[in-house]
Amino acid sequence: MPPINHSVNKCEKAMQIGYRTKYGIFFQGRVEDVLISPLAKKYRGKVDLIFTSPPFPLNRKKKYGNLQGEDYTNWLKSLANVFRVYLKPKGSIVMEVGNSWEKDKPVMSTLALKSLLAFLEEGKFHLCQQFIWNNPAKLPSPVQWVNIERIRVKDSYTHLWWMSPTTNPKADNRKILKDYSDSMRKLLATGKYNAGRRPSEHHIGRKSFLTNNGGAIPSNVVTLKHEESNGDNTPSNVITLANTQASSSYLDYCRDHNLRPHPARMPIGLPEFFIRFLTEPGDLVMDPFAGSNTTGAAAENLFRKWLAIEPSKDYINASIGRFKKSL
Repeated sequence: MPPINHSVNKCEKAMQIGYRTKYGIFFQGRVEDVLISPLAKKYRGKVDLIFTSPPFPLNRKKKYGNLQGEDYTNWLKSLANVFRVYLKPKGSIVMEVGNSWEKDKPVMSTLALKSLLAFLEEGKFHLCQQFIWNNPAKLPSPVQWVNIERIRVKDSYTHLWWMSPTTNPKADNRKILKDYSDSMRKLLATGKYNAGRRPSEHHIGRKSFLTNNGGAIPSNVVTLKHEESNGDNTPSNVITLANTQASSSYLDYCRDHNLRPHPARMPIGLPEFFIRFLTEPGDLVMDPFAGSNTTGAAAENLFRKWLAIEPSKDYINASIGRFKKSL
């Protein structure tokens, strides 16, 4: 399917619909404009999960846009109540917040954390849990301190913060169980292990580990084996996922139509994990900073409805490659 071309009049410049699929709608426009528009207002109070990765407060400007300093904090803070209006009472927000460094200094910036705290406090959100995505294939950075002066190590991870208006949002870790280890499978088969009190002062009963629950509960370090995971290797809350994919329906589509891929794509396994964990089929997932629309594709694959928002028509056109069978 060729890229979408729109005839845009002055009234439509702030927001328009990029495309629709069986399960979702991609809005073209700034998040600040889209979420106050009549087209989006009908979804207020209906979103089960906002999964997103807003622009990071980087010192070097990116094409997809990023603010710095107090401007960044105030901007992120201003979105808190807007997002809350769209959530269901037991809905969740999962936000990826990357690391940034002080300009010309080998020290990390605390701006991202300050901005996150301002967002949490403004929206009166509860912090349910912190997750980590480790990308071992990430290029060494910051280059000056890691490659040239050799005084720091490679920065390879970002945090994902799970928030909610309630202390008890909808969630079920039975949907994201991992395969049992070989030792656990052996224990279940033999029924033998050392019961009793541990040095940690926990008391392990004689039958505590003999129930087969169909898999192990993941930790909050999420581990994925491949970018295009279909959930077969379900992650924990440290997500180790090498973002190195050279070929996919999205990248093939970009090459075939001479489109530039989004420079900050996330592995589809990330939204898949949280969509499985925090929603059910038929629920509504929203990504206000959709980029290449990985979140929408993950939601569609898992039979969830989705809303995506992105101001760049180029990125929206490129994202069609994720939905060639649906459009």
